[in-house]
Amino acid sequence: MTTLECVLKQGKEKPVRGRHPWIFSGAIDKVSSEIRPGDLVHVFSSSRQFLGTGYFNPQSQITVRMLRFDEGPVDKDFFENRLRRAIEWRKSSGILNKETNACRLVHAEGDDLPGLIVDQYGDFLSVQILTAGMERWRDVLVSALKALTDCSGIFEKDDVDSRHKEGLPRRTGLLSGQEPPDTVEIIENGCLFQVNLREGQKTGFYLDQRENRKLVAGYAAGRRVLNCFSYTGGFSVYAARAGASRVVSVEVSQSAQKLAEQNFSCNRITGDFQFVRQDVFDYLRETKDVFDFIILDPPAFCKHPQQIQQAARGYKDINLCALKRLSAGGLLLSASCSSFVSADLLQKILFGAARDAGRGLQILGRHSQPADHPVSIYHPEGDYLKAFLLRAD
Repeated sequence: MTTLECVLKQGKEKPVRGRHPWIFSGAIDKVSSEIRPGDLVHVFSSSRQFLGTGYFNPQSQITVRMLRFDEGPVDKDFFENRLRRAIEWRKSSGILNKETNACRLVHAEGDDLPGLIVDQYGDFLSVQILTAGMERWRDVLVSALKALTDCSGIFEKDDVDSRHKEGLPRRTGLLSGQEPPDTVEIIENGCLFQVNLREGQKTGFYLDQRENRKLVAGYAAGRRVLNCFSYTGGFSVYAARAGASRVVSVEVSQSAQKLAEQNFSCNRITGDFQFVRQDVFDYLRETKDVFDFIILDPPAFCKHPQQIQQAARGYKDINLCALKRLSAGGLLLSASCSSFVSADLLQKILFGAARDAGRGLQILGRHSQPADHPVSIYHPEGDYLKAFLLRAD
């Protein structure tokens, strides 16, 4: 594979020297004339100092994503070694055990493999190849994943908007091995879940909330729990198994709610548990019920920096509505999965909601994504999941 050149404008090399993996279009002075989307490029400063190697896509605002910051090759062995490092760490860390057989094996920039997501669900892998640069190495990646895991099948879940922005078609289907069943059963901290690899959100399940679900279980006993944006009922199952006196799961998607009901069934949960198919904002404004623990885990309200102000209003509104339905001494777990909404901003939003609700609010804990979703110290944007556990007066 031919390696071409990308020269940065004067003064634009500082982030690259600091090992930040993204180079935006405005930082680039010139590139080799024959360059194509996905090509590898050697990156140079304006004074022709070598900075590293990445892959190039003029169709993306992030025009270069860096793969290494030294003069070593980027080839089949490079990708195999990066994958081995990521996967072997998960195997040795204890994340996967007899109580949990699903986790993230490769977390894009967090594992120095920008544009690649690999999640394990029992005997199956769900893969997202999100960039033109990674698409070039698709066959190499699949072959390495087969060799490094004992998976029965590798399924591609490339039906996301970011592929379109990279000039790539949306695609789902089998990459290798056995076709997954309609739903794959996984175990997470002893809880059973049915995961739809073909049609589920992200790669099928929100693995990044695993530790926060466990956190909820620790406080749920005897409480009336409301799980908003409940998807397939992850938080709800944990709360019910932990002894919540009541659990209400609110979700607008009929297919997700159906899986939530199946998840309650396969965990043999019975009791005062309701599934409400309704917009969460409407539910919170209309219900007269009061809850002792409310979980807010909405989809990303902010997908672009230009949406931050609008998203802040949305986060404030939903938290204000929740605080009005929360009992005295009740708990609120409020999360944001948008990388553009910082923990500091989310805390300020919660302050505004508490003030408008006239409620005292204590921060009991600040939480993030689990260890199988690592954040590179050089790429703080990877710290996308923020969650606050709060207690209202």
